[in-house]
Amino acid sequence: MLGGISIWQLLIVLAILVLIFGTKKLKNLGSDLGGAVKGFKEAVDKDTEAEDGKTAQHKVIDADVKKDDKSA
Repeated sequence: MLGGISIWQLLIVLAILVLIFGTKKLKNLGSDLGGAVKGFKEAVDKDTEAEDGKTAQHKVIDADVKKDDKSA
């Protein structure tokens, strides 16, 4: 049970949605929603990779600065 909602209540709501919108429209809605989620995940991954690259670059710069400080 999900917060007071039983599986039967979910099935009834699903049946009503199918009756109102039809299966074709629900299928299109599902694929559109899936595409949106996929795009969001790709954007988050791209942003994470960019942040990881910046962090690695900062570490290299910090290491170079520390080398210069020790040699001076």
